[in-house]
Amino acid sequence: MPVNEANDPSGRTGFDREIERLAILVDPTRRAVYRHVVEQGGYVSRESAAAALGIARGLAAFHLDRLVEEDLLEFTYRRPEGRTGPGAGRPAKLYRRSPQQVSISLPQRDYELLAELLASAIDPDPPEAVRARVAAVARRGGAALAEEARRLAGRRPGRSRLVEAGLGVLGQHGFDPQASGGDVAFRSCPFQAVARAHRTVVCPIAHALVEGFVEGLELDGVAVGCSASGPGCCVTLRLDS
Repeated sequence: MPVNEANDPSGRTGFDREIERLAILVDPTRRAVYRHVVEQGGYVSRESAAAALGIARGLAAFHLDRLVEEDLLEFTYRRPEGRTGPGAGRPAKLYRRSPQQVSISLPQRDYELLAELLASAIDPDPPEAVRARVAAVARRGGAALAEEARRLAGRRPGRSRLVEAGLGVLGQHGFDPQASGGDVAFRSCPFQAVARAHRTVVCPIAHALVEGFVEGLELDGVAVGCSASGPGCCVTLRLDS
């Protein structure tokens, strides 16, 4: 949730804090560092970020730590894999994307509050008719995203191009897909702010939306699954070759 005046020692409003978080990404090098960390999915060292972006280690460390200060990244200390004991060296500082959400609207709107109220109204045990209605609406929403992906894929796209366009659209809508072989994990839940308190309502919506999306793409051999492990979305995809 955004920071508010009550819990920000500086007295800044949540809106001010969100503006400041976005402002630090104006610098193109810092933005590139942030994107690199996000794209890796896991923890990233200062050395690997510097090497990937072709900048000095000290500069990479500076930008990484500034992103930590604004809660856009989080960090841990860990020794390199395979190194233990007295001669293993100091643990390295590693960084990954934080779960902090940043959003700005002018004038300010609070759609998250609306979603929270609606989810609270039917949680924890919505009637079966409500479940069915919500799932049907979510599938139609997924089908609309599939139409968007088909437009991006162009005329008569091959399977690989359609999958690429489809994952791109899901990424634009906050799922942050990561493909590994035939498995696709979604490293971010676009409904996370509400899902934290209402998983029994939100997770079936996400699952139905992705099902509608896959059906709309009309791709054979794509299975929609669910995995509760990890910090991202519970929905997963399996793409048969």
